[in-house]
Amino acid sequence: MTNTITRRGALLSGLAVGASSCASAPKMTPYTAVSEGAEGIFAYGVASGDPGPDSVIIWTHVSPPVGARIAAPAQIVWETASDEAFTTLLAKGEAETGPSRGWTVKVLLQGLQPGSTYYYRFRYGDAYSRVGRTRTLPAGAVEAARFAVVSCSNYPFGFFNVYDLISREDDLDAVIHLGDYIYEYSTDGYGGEAGAALGRNHQPAHEIITLADYRQRHAQYKQDPSSQAMHARHPIIPIWDDHETSNNSWKDGAENHEPETEGDWNARRRAALQAYYEWMPVREPEMAPEAFFRSFSYGDLLTIAAIETRLMSRARQFEYSEIIPALKTPEDIERFKRDILWDQTREMLGDAQMDYLDRTFRNAGAGGQPWRLIANQIIMAKVTAPDLNPHVTEDDIVALEQQWNQARAFIKSSALGLPTNLDAWDGYPAARERFYDLARNAGDSGMIVVTGDTHTWWANDLKDRNGAQMGVELGTHSVTSPSPYRKEFLGGKGAEYALLTNRDNEDVRYLSGENHGFIHLTLTRDAARAEFRAVDSIETGAYNGFTKAAFEIAKKDGAAVFSDADGLGFKEGFLF
Repeated sequence: MTNTITRRGALLSGLAVGASSCASAPKMTPYTAVSEGAEGIFAYGVASGDPGPDSVIIWTHVSPPVGARIAAPAQIVWETASDEAFTTLLAKGEAETGPSRGWTVKVLLQGLQPGSTYYYRFRYGDAYSRVGRTRTLPAGAVEAARFAVVSCSNYPFGFFNVYDLISREDDLDAVIHLGDYIYEYSTDGYGGEAGAALGRNHQPAHEIITLADYRQRHAQYKQDPSSQAMHARHPIIPIWDDHETSNNSWKDGAENHEPETEGDWNARRRAALQAYYEWMPVREPEMAPEAFFRSFSYGDLLTIAAIETRLMSRARQFEYSEIIPALKTPEDIERFKRDILWDQTREMLGDAQMDYLDRTFRNAGAGGQPWRLIANQIIMAKVTAPDLNPHVTEDDIVALEQQWNQARAFIKSSALGLPTNLDAWDGYPAARERFYDLARNAGDSGMIVVTGDTHTWWANDLKDRNGAQMGVELGTHSVTSPSPYRKEFLGGKGAEYALLTNRDNEDVRYLSGENHGFIHLTLTRDAARAEFRAVDSIETGAYNGFTKAAFEIAKKDGAAVFSDADGLGFKEGFLF
């Protein structure tokens, strides 16, 4: 059942409603996450990704048994079949690995058929890996495509039940991972307390900086049984965000990198990217390691453009603690917005990526595809911070400063009408307008942007600076990372923060910090449907899965729009 509520009317009247007040409680389906992963030589499982119409990457890692060693270089046999039992073997070959690749194995399978399912496995000596399943991109006429959209898997914050839930889906074309696949922090950093309580401490215990560090952290995440189950079941189309290198990274540094104690940023970035390409089933870019942007065409239905917004071109982020002291008058604020925030030289994507996206969008239009799906790291919609000063106490601020060193400056600045998040596209509005211009000039776009980073559910209208509809944005919650809009945030006022943000921003159609999960996205020629599928616990492997909300998307005058023009239809209630 879908219930329609006029969101803004409810919010402006001061009404905060839950599922019980407007619909029956969502249907809960109980699960117990898989508790055992792979063992032996192939202890890190298998994975596949970056599919093409006739090719796909398959991946594994080899480890010597206890007390033994593997001679380098090692020859690993790979096999593909049309069935899971391997009764019909289609192809086999060998791949070489050794210490220079961290003992990882990546194979580009070629000569495959479009829109087809394949099974694969690896062998070393008499030892076989588990069997993986993958799928190529379709060609020609395509009726529908289905994706799981996921982001932000922080190992110490909880069990990867969201991955387990995705592994139980049988109809997906691919998993789109929007970044923060790993986190770089030490056991006494972000998530450390939760990790100690759950027995999920990061390895190594210190913040990761070197190639050996990043390899060990990737290995820990790949050993997780739920992660292995998801990877074995579906191909993945990943992009990175910041934590694959370090928090709030840009082309020349990162907020969480101290050159005085952690060395050269370029050396750290090279180590992080080498480990990423070793441990992820992706094609490596020819231009430069940082140029990790690419596209995937699904027949005559859609193109996925997977963009890079961190390491190639991004200018340094503004920090509230740096800008607030200079904003003493209304004129100061307007000058900051006009001359600094909207500085035309502040870049996000860069010329090379913009040229690539222009060609990609034009080719999609020439092929008659009705949809462009943008795999994007950070919130693209305009989101102005609500004034939090009347709603928080000094004790609230002091407590929040223990989690975020920008807390005091941000709360003070929330009265100034500035963006909520200067690390998002709101911190680069001129670059966002250039992207919108590109999309508009490329023709009928039907643009749907899927976004990670914030550990929060979003349904946003995307409008340019003149108010023209450019598309819609769907923000996914996290696998485990906590949301700033959850109830516990701001001294128990996080849900109020969500309500205030929703109320004060016309483009924000839905916002919730509760319940981790993923977006199940289905696209057909005439419409798209997004279901926010959630889990009720990440503190144990036992959880309930349910649909938190659902949205229908159509096209109007060439732009993607939410079908309910007034207040959106919500499945299973109006939830915050």
